[in-house]
Amino acid sequence: MSGREPQVGDMDPEAFRRWGREVVDWIAGYMATREHLPVLSRSRPGDLRSQLPGSPPEEGEDPAVWLEDFQELILPGVTHWNHPGFLAYFAISGSGPGVLGEMLAAALNVNGMLWRTSPAATELEEHVVGWLAQLLGLPGSLFGVIQDTASSSSFAALAAARHQAFPQVRAQGLTACAPGRVYASTEAHSSIEKAVIALGLGQAGLTRIPTDADFRMRPDALERAMAEDVARGIRPVAVVATLGTTSTTSLDPLAELLPIARRHGVWVHVDAAYGGAAAALPELRHHFKGWDEADSIVVNPHKWLFTPVDCSVLFTRRRELLRESLSLVPEYLRSNEEDETTQLMDYGLPLGRRFRALKLWFVLRHFGARGIRERLAYHLELGQRFAALVDDEPQWVRVAPVPFSTVVFRWAPDGVDRDLSALDEANRRIMDAVNARGQVFLSHTSLGERTCLRMSVGNLETRWRHLETGWAQLVEEAERVRREWTGGAQPPESQDPRKSPIP
Repeated sequence: MSGREPQVGDMDPEAFRRWGREVVDWIAGYMATREHLPVLSRSRPGDLRSQLPGSPPEEGEDPAVWLEDFQELILPGVTHWNHPGFLAYFAISGSGPGVLGEMLAAALNVNGMLWRTSPAATELEEHVVGWLAQLLGLPGSLFGVIQDTASSSSFAALAAARHQAFPQVRAQGLTACAPGRVYASTEAHSSIEKAVIALGLGQAGLTRIPTDADFRMRPDALERAMAEDVARGIRPVAVVATLGTTSTTSLDPLAELLPIARRHGVWVHVDAAYGGAAAALPELRHHFKGWDEADSIVVNPHKWLFTPVDCSVLFTRRRELLRESLSLVPEYLRSNEEDETTQLMDYGLPLGRRFRALKLWFVLRHFGARGIRERLAYHLELGQRFAALVDDEPQWVRVAPVPFSTVVFRWAPDGVDRDLSALDEANRRIMDAVNARGQVFLSHTSLGERTCLRMSVGNLETRWRHLETGWAQLVEEAERVRREWTGGAQPPESQDPRKSPIP
């Protein structure tokens, strides 16, 4: 046998202090210089794994070694979501105060499943979601709980909706139930469909309602679909209205949808994961008319409220239904305080719960309500200015309204003899060429079966110069394609700027 003493304990506190300072210094340097990195990773599939050993080290390694590997191996494979040129999907910020909160939460390492397992985690969460409700102009009577992402929040909300429609499902399963239906627009997020599948209603259990010219759910089509289902013996379960859809940030006419849903006695869930942050601006609250009457609402602070991923807040007026649909308390999780305190594990699928409220608390305290409003207003201004660039360029078409800070557009030149599928491919090619340059990162979507490009402002460090750079590169790459197609001929005289329909 070896005479070597077995290793026990954690990293030495002084070593942690030294390397912790190194890490914080690196983070501060990264946040100061990230703009100079390529936004989109240039890695090829398998690049990282080909450089990693096949087995973990038998003996522990010095932190200097694995921190060097972080910079040499990991960073090249990172797409920098915290980059001011990140304009894809919904651009986000992991702000300084949020990062500090995440660090402290990791050090505390609490599991906030019960009040007893960390009273501060439970009570701070209850309090900070109340602050968020105030910031957004929502009633203080709403119950709020932090989930990881909108997928989990919407799943929990639709679980409660299913419980309302089929109370027997908890004990007996869906075999004892009539077919159920959830209704959402054709523009609703894929997480709604995933939730419907996971809740046992199947893909057939989701009816996609057509939208109008502005990509909003049509109330007449919803009313017709629900009436037809009832006539066929199908039970309506929920209506999901989106306030800020993923493709275009369109806003379903919630005030018109609510009476239809109420006539059928169904749950109304509002997906405001992205758009909900805009309700912090009183001048934009008309977009959210009626959301305080919904049964549940999801807003993601990690999207447009500067909180590091992950942090999604689910609000509900129907706290008991939510708890009844998901709560299961074995004896080993019973506690003396359970009747007088909140047990957060009862309001979602996971038992374990991170201390997410801490970073949200830091973010709200650092920026303050006024600071948040001013930053959101600046992002809205940038979005409108970019939309004006598109509108003023005759070879480009803006294809959707811009209620917030996301612009959806498409290259559609006059005088080019190409079919629509060729234009789709050209738009993808233009986007890929701009992304490959590394200064900005854009994403795309499909509207009316046509490829469209998206530019979304949400990062705290994004400035007008980043959008100008992206636009100049888009125009340059589009001109390169046009010249290939026309042999260098000049474009025809411009017509008035065009919007929808999508060419």
